[in-house]
Amino acid sequence: MRTRFRYHRLAHGFLQGLALCTLLGAGSVGAQTLRIGLAEDPDVLDPTLARSFVGRLVFASLCDKLFDIDEKLSIVPQLATSYQWSPDYKTLTLKLRPGVTFHDGEKFDAAAVKFNIERHKTLAGSNRRGELLPVSTVDVVDDLTAKLNLTAPFAPLLTVLADRAGMMVSPKAAQANPTGFGSKPVCSGPFKFSERVAQDRIVLERFANYWNKGTIHFEKVVYQPIVDSTVRLANLRSGQLDFIERVASSDIAALKSENRFAVARITELGYQGITINTGKSDMALKNPLGRDARVREALELSIDRAGIVQVAVDGEGEVGNQWVSPTNAFYAKNNPVPKRNIARAKALLKEAGVPNPTFTLMTPTTSDGQKVAQIVQAMAKEAGFDMKIASTEFATSLNLADKGQYEAYLLNWSGRADPDGNLFSFYGCKQPLNYPGFCKPEVDDLLVKARTTLEPAARIKLIEQIATEVVKERPIIYLYHRHWLWAYNKKLTGVRTIPDGLVRVQGLKM
Repeated sequence: MRTRFRYHRLAHGFLQGLALCTLLGAGSVGAQTLRIGLAEDPDVLDPTLARSFVGRLVFASLCDKLFDIDEKLSIVPQLATSYQWSPDYKTLTLKLRPGVTFHDGEKFDAAAVKFNIERHKTLAGSNRRGELLPVSTVDVVDDLTAKLNLTAPFAPLLTVLADRAGMMVSPKAAQANPTGFGSKPVCSGPFKFSERVAQDRIVLERFANYWNKGTIHFEKVVYQPIVDSTVRLANLRSGQLDFIERVASSDIAALKSENRFAVARITELGYQGITINTGKSDMALKNPLGRDARVREALELSIDRAGIVQVAVDGEGEVGNQWVSPTNAFYAKNNPVPKRNIARAKALLKEAGVPNPTFTLMTPTTSDGQKVAQIVQAMAKEAGFDMKIASTEFATSLNLADKGQYEAYLLNWSGRADPDGNLFSFYGCKQPLNYPGFCKPEVDDLLVKARTTLEPAARIKLIEQIATEVVKERPIIYLYHRHWLWAYNKKLTGVRTIPDGLVRVQGLKM
């Protein structure tokens, strides 16, 4: 199967290469295609509904946002040119960029901002609802001025608007196709949607009327999902791809010795962890891991995080036990990384009356995911666990997690610039990304206080209280924070390493 897949990729790339050569031979020097290899196939291409990291990679070319972030996580303008808070921090006024149009020719204005924020908050299945919960209404002051009214101060709002909640889609297109918009998205980014073949490619074409078109130097961007990191790298080496994300850590040393390629490394804002069904469905009650916090603590104590990082990713990650890394300013120092303790793990299992619990870990089919799962399986076995691995295609695994059809799930989260983006939607009662089904009113109260408190030191104290409450239940066992590892053709210039791990196409040039 792998050989056939590789040959299919090479053949597909060869034909694309012939087409490119034909264009170049005809004198169309600017008709270049940028080919990017992804580690998974994205989920739906609708900013309101989407939840995959690779989807955000595609959106970086397709959908502009109100704001963006830079290398230092500072907020920078995109579709909004400036902003102003009211004295009580309950109103945010945005000045919008003039002359911007959507891919269907419709005008971007304050009415479009109002439509998009309301769509994010009300569309059935929205994964942006929790991110924008404090935004109550949006006023159209004039064509280029929008006012966001909040129920309370909201510290993370600008960083939220620098991600999918700040992406603007064409109101006309979204209203014309409310249920199928993600199959043919219409945004205002540098490239417009052309075609998608599931598990094979997503093709975007240059948008001629892009407001910042001077920074765009390719006619097309083709995203190709290739789950196997070895095949992904082979496609880069053969010239069928120009850029690949999530290079296998074991390949970094060899790549550095190859003069044709550049390698980039960024510590992610998110985490790698094991999400446990503690209340999402009846499956939580049918398994000791889901129904007893002592069993979950035993699982954590059976794990050697440093060993996982060293063996699974060749040291390309930072050990951690929270939603942000220990080097992050918002890390709760009152809950440090616990050491491995097999004796204590066995004692906890004995107390719980299940010395040899069995559970299934749902694991994405990525090579890193498979390695981590196998290492955890071996470590947990020493404490008495009988862990089975269910390898599942990534988009399918997300759907199963959403429905609660799992016991434990090896899930990575790409992270957000503000810690609220790693917290609220995962632990808030009934929030869209709360895959564990975790719900504690006292934690809900702390989450709301943390996002409405503007002073950093006070926010850290609240996050420490959240950590204390969450660790009692351990709905997520955090493992480590990976390094984003990229490899690309050295002829590709203008690559920016921003901690969110997204590839900005503005300024890229071959």
